[in-house]
Parts: sequence; structure tokens; C-alpha cells
Amino acid sequence: MNHLPLSRRRALGLLGTAAAIATPWAQAQSKWPSKPIRLVVPFGAGGVADLTARAVGQKLSEQMGQSFIIDNRPGAGGVTAGSLVAQAEPDGYTLLLMSNGTAVSEGLFNKLPFNSEKDFAPISLLGTFDLGVVVP
Repeated sequence: MNHLPLSRRRALGLLGTAAAIATPWAQAQSKWPSKPIRLVVPFGAGGVADLTARAVGQKLSEQMGQSFIIDNRPGAGGVTAGSLVAQAEPDGYTLLLMSNGTAVSEGLFNKLPFNSEKDFAPISLLGTFDLGVVVP
């Protein structure tokens, strides 16, 4: 695994951690999940967020015995996806892959159709990515 880039190794490590954390929790909650779980991704298909969500969804599906459906909802800096999840039934079957785009949207828009601090409850960190600003 050392041949993989550091960010990829981190993502895979966090994937394993998320699966390990979910297993005992899933066993303790015998009634949940009883139907497929929808993971709303605020980015288009084929990007890093989509691929990460699909990898995590596949492993969690294997661990929990229930399908994870990836629902890509790009647009408006994550507001489209966030609004959809905020309006969903709060039963644990609709999840949001939140990113730094949500924090940026808080500062860009006068009013959002949701409160990102109050309307969502964090479950797990899936990955971190280093960013840099480079100038000549």
C-alpha cells in the first residue's frame, strides 16, 4: 500500500476505520437498516467525492447487509444537495456527504434553505485533502 499517494492512503485508512466503527453499531441496532440508504453527494459523478462515496458505500453495504445508493446532486456549492437532505425524513436513511463547499456557501449566500450546524449531525470523517496556494 506504500506505493499509493498519501491522500489515497489516508482515504483508504479512513474507509477502514468507518467500516470498523459502523459494524458494532449496526449489530446493536437490529432494526436499522431495513431498507437501502441514500448517500447524497454534492458533486458530479466521476470525481474524487463521488469515487470516495462509492468506495465507502460499497464497504458499508457489505458490512451492514444493506445497499447504499449514491445520489449525485451537484450545483449551487452544495446547497442543492444540502437542501434535499435537510427536507428528508430524519430517519437515518438519507445521508449527506458534506464538504468544505458547505462552509463556503455559508459565507456566499445571505440565506440558505438549511442551517448546516443545526440541521445536520456529523457521523464520520471520510477523508482529508491537502490544499495549497502557489504563486510564481
